[in-house]
Amino acid sequence: MKIKVTGSLGHISKPLTEALVQKGHEVTVISSNRERQKEIEALGATAAIGTVADINFLTDTFTGADAVYTMVPPGNYFNTDLDVIASCKVIGNNYAEAIRQSGVKRVVHLSSVGAHLEKGSGLILGHHAVEGVLNQLSDVAITFMRPVGFYYNLYSFLPMIKKESHMAAAYGADDMLVWVSPIDIAAAVAEELETPATARKVAYVASDELTGNETARILGEAIGMPGLKWNLISGEQMQQGLEAAGMPPGIATGLAEMFVSQHNGILTEDYYRHRPALGKVKLADFAKEFAAVFNQK
Repeated sequence: MKIKVTGSLGHISKPLTEALVQKGHEVTVISSNRERQKEIEALGATAAIGTVADINFLTDTFTGADAVYTMVPPGNYFNTDLDVIASCKVIGNNYAEAIRQSGVKRVVHLSSVGAHLEKGSGLILGHHAVEGVLNQLSDVAITFMRPVGFYYNLYSFLPMIKKESHMAAAYGADDMLVWVSPIDIAAAVAEELETPATARKVAYVASDELTGNETARILGEAIGMPGLKWNLISGEQMQQGLEAAGMPPGIATGLAEMFVSQHNGILTEDYYRHRPALGKVKLADFAKEFAAVFNQK
């Protein structure tokens, strides 16, 4: 199959590309960074250097593809000019137009847990908007992959753990949390790209299910801090902390609302209705990487 992969060589796209090439597919990786070209080619894929903001570039790259993997590139949450949801809508519209013009009939799109919600999910509304745009396409089989919380998001707690010897957020503590490894996401996406489809589908991806304090305990044991606790704070406290760290108020508000929706269970309600089999990479596996980073800083 001729498969086009967006996301350059990011956390998901790199292992996805490696898996697809190993399976014998003809893979083209889209990257805005020309310095990535040699690395992409070293994996056995073709590099398409350009930006998802360029509809003509996307259309030309998608043309002739049997399947396309799309994702919204992460933004800089400390950029005062960034409107997260508006940016998602622009990228979603660009993908939709390029898919329409290129004639692609099979798409696997990286969305998010909580994308089913029309309100109350904070920044996740951006993923809801992209799903809405892509759903308007006709005669295109689309799978919306909805991963849960990424393990690597736990790195954001490193400064707090080092300074205050605990974790704190507007979710966690005794809440049941669902985590995922990019490796498991890549495997699920690869399988989905190879699966013939004619309609729309939602697929959740998860690797482990643990409470906040179970998560903290596993990380704490790995870094030599047994008894590490995850404290629950209010959404207002979370927002104030993010703003104090330099995050623009609008983005801080969206993140805090997202975390609160996770705490009250709204964010994951559809996940539990369509609970997937868990992937191979457990938090205990990630904890080794977490410890290595912890000990470097």
